[in-house]
Amino acid sequence: MAVIASVALLIAGQRTQQIDLLRAALSFVVDPIKYLVDLPSTVYKQASESIQSYVNLKEENGRLRDYQLIHQTQLLKLEALEKENIRLRALLENSFKLGEQVLIAELLSVNMAPYEHIVVVNKGTRFGVHQQQPVLDANGVVGQVFRAMPLTSEIMLITDPNHAVPVQVNRNGLLTIAVGSGQINKLLLPYLPSNADIRPGDLLITSGLGGTFPQGYPVAVVDEFTSQLNKPFANITATPMAKLDRNRELMIVWSNSTPVPLITKPSTTDSTPNSSP
Repeated sequence: MAVIASVALLIAGQRTQQIDLLRAALSFVVDPIKYLVDLPSTVYKQASESIQSYVNLKEENGRLRDYQLIHQTQLLKLEALEKENIRLRALLENSFKLGEQVLIAELLSVNMAPYEHIVVVNKGTRFGVHQQQPVLDANGVVGQVFRAMPLTSEIMLITDPNHAVPVQVNRNGLLTIAVGSGQINKLLLPYLPSNADIRPGDLLITSGLGGTFPQGYPVAVVDEFTSQLNKPFANITATPMAKLDRNRELMIVWSNSTPVPLITKPSTTDSTPNSSP
C-alpha cells in the first residue's frame, strides 16, 4: 500500500500542480524537524571550530609574545651598540684633533673604596702603556696611569684626593693647580688668592707644567668662586669636563715625539716607552 501510494503521488505530481501546495504545507512541519535533528551535530561542529580557533589564537599569541621579547632584547642590544659606536666615533674624532698617538682602552672595573677614584682598563705594558701616562675621553682629561701591569692598567681619576694637575685659565693664562676633591663631579683650586682673576665659567686647561699632561687639554670649568675672610686663599671649585662616571672607553695618550711601540708577542715585562709628553 505504501508503494502504491508513493507511485500514485509521483504520477499525480507530474500531471497536476496541486501536490506542490501540499508539499509546501507539509514543509512547515518537516523543516523544523530537520533543523532539530541537525542541531546537535551543527552545535558540536561550531563548538569544536571555536575551541580549535581559540587554541590556535592562544598559541599564536604566545609565539608573537616570544618574538616580541626577542626583538625587544635585540633592539636594546642594538641601541647599546649604537651608543658605543657614537662614543668610539667621538674618541676617534677627538684623537685626530689632539694630533697625538692614542690607544683606546675599555673599562674593566671601578674601585669602590671611599675617596679613592681608580678604574681598571684592559690595556697594559704589553701594549706600551706606562706609568703617569695621560688618559682622556672625548671631552677632556680623565686622569693618568697609576699602575701599569702586563694586561691591565689602573687609572687614577683627576677627582681622586691624591691627584693634582697643573692647569691654567684659558681666558687669561693664570696658572694654578687643580686637586681632586673625592667627589666625582668636583675639583678644588686651593692655591689662588681672593683677588685672583678667575670667575665662574672660566675654562681650565692643562698648562703643560709638571711633564705629565701636554698643554691645552680641557680639564674643568669653574663653577664657584668664594672669597674667605681672614684667609689668604679663596674657595674655588670646578666641574670636570670629562664624563668620569659614564665612560666605557678611554684614550691613553702618547706624545708625537714618542711613537706607540709595536708589540708582536705577549710579554710579562714592563716594555714601556720612555715618553715625556
